[in-house]
Amino acid sequence: MIDIIINEWTKFLRNPVFVYLNVFFMFSLIFVVYLGILQNNSQETNRKIVEDEVREQWDNLEPMNPHSAAHYGSYAFKPMNLLNGLDGGVNDITGNVIKLEGHVQNEILFSEASQSLSISKFGKLKSSLLLQIIIPLIIIFLGYSSIINDKKTGVLKLLVVEGLTLRKIIFGKSLSIWLYGLLLLFLTIIIQILSMSNFESLNRLILLIISYSLYYYILAGLAVYFSSIFKNNTTSLSIVMCLWIVWTIFIPKLWGNTVEKVYPLPSRQVFKDSMKEERSKGIDGHNPFDKRRDILKEKFLNQYNVDSLSQLPLNFDGIVMQADEEYGNQIWDKYFGKNYYILEKQKKLFQISGIVNPFSSLQSLSMGFAGTDMMHHLDFLKSAEDYRRYFIKELNDQHAFGGSKTGDWKWTVDSLYFRSVKKYDYKSAKIFDKINYYSLDVICLLLWFVAVNSLIFFINRKKNIL
Repeated sequence: MIDIIINEWTKFLRNPVFVYLNVFFMFSLIFVVYLGILQNNSQETNRKIVEDEVREQWDNLEPMNPHSAAHYGSYAFKPMNLLNGLDGGVNDITGNVIKLEGHVQNEILFSEASQSLSISKFGKLKSSLLLQIIIPLIIIFLGYSSIINDKKTGVLKLLVVEGLTLRKIIFGKSLSIWLYGLLLLFLTIIIQILSMSNFESLNRLILLIISYSLYYYILAGLAVYFSSIFKNNTTSLSIVMCLWIVWTIFIPKLWGNTVEKVYPLPSRQVFKDSMKEERSKGIDGHNPFDKRRDILKEKFLNQYNVDSLSQLPLNFDGIVMQADEEYGNQIWDKYFGKNYYILEKQKKLFQISGIVNPFSSLQSLSMGFAGTDMMHHLDFLKSAEDYRRYFIKELNDQHAFGGSKTGDWKWTVDSLYFRSVKKYDYKSAKIFDKINYYSLDVICLLLWFVAVNSLIFFINRKKNIL
């Protein structure tokens, strides 16, 4: 087996065209990965600068009514994952800034795609494009004629006569090509490791290596297998290329459209209108004639056994504002919760396509382990909303219980209080806390790995294979 691998690599290195093209490709790969890291670091540095400026502005607010400060609001900035340069996932289109304010849950804004001057079918040139598209193509081109050429030259019969089984020959050639894919993969990973600064990123890199390694072996094994069962290069290449096109282009698009039909998300307009209509059924913090406000008023008057709002030992306006917020939070949980549920259903259904398409499983694992898929994005949105609720409740409670009386909207707090409100600090979820989302993808890749090895193992049962 080792002799076969050495012999294959010797043939690779004796081909000057192969050597020159690979030197060029490796330098291109290093360049793309390095640029991705630089861009990632630049964006993260800018995010921290802006985040600090926003916090500084908040800490130094002039004396202001707490509820006015709630309308002034703050911002949640999505941190740039260290592996974003390896696979940008949904981060390129989802945005990275949310304004946090009272009475409303704002949409995330400023996606990279919306600010890009260059739009293309494949997006920006990133490591994921090279790792998922280009390197698999190279593996296919190396494998499609490996056995056929040995058949034509008679080398295959000589190897079999010397005692090597066809099964070992195919395994050896598959491993040779797979090792080439691993070389390019490790070249990418090593550059990424140089920018790593925590153990969590290392865990994610290891999982990425395993995922890509399985996919590259599946491709290498199939390419060599088809080379062994067909008699000419054209047929072998056509079969493998058709398989690659179906996996990479057609199935993801076709299955993706099917998933959206089976579990459709509501349109933005319908979604916003539904939330607005239901929100109108709750208490209105800014409407003094709202009947629901009167019900809440009677409740507090009875609770404190007083006859008027002026006799309450608190500011009833702050109570109403927080009641308004809590009702709005229930509406948010209801409608966004439905959307989250639909998105999770969509993901699970899409993952099933990995049974017939290992590329879908690889994409899901690549984005998931890089921390740039929809599940990680939803985790950030939930974290930002949780902070918004804390943030607004702190201000409303200060308005209600900080010492002012009902109707006193001129009452203010100074910057000392604003500094006491804790800063938003989002930490991305650890990968092993979310690993259950990707178990189906891992199973599908392992099934393909077993299937390819089974094809090769039983190759000797084919007739007229030589």
